[in-house]
Amino acid sequence: MIASTIGLSIFAMVAVIVMQVNGVDMSVGVLPGIAILPGIGLPIAFLLIIIFLVVTIIRRSRAAKDAHE
Repeated sequence: MIASTIGLSIFAMVAVIVMQVNGVDMSVGVLPGIAILPGIGLPIAFLLIIIFLVVTIIRRSRAAKDAHE
């Protein structure tokens, strides 16, 4: 989930750069959504990474605590 969010955001950034170089009008159709996607997707991916790290740390600490008992 994290990798797909990051990958989709990076793909959208590359697509926007290519469209800008080729002079495509970014104000019509779904193109504004593609342009906004990295601004939404990358912060969400960052939060998902932080949540994943916290959950992993909690799980490992509980497993270590159970191993000592």
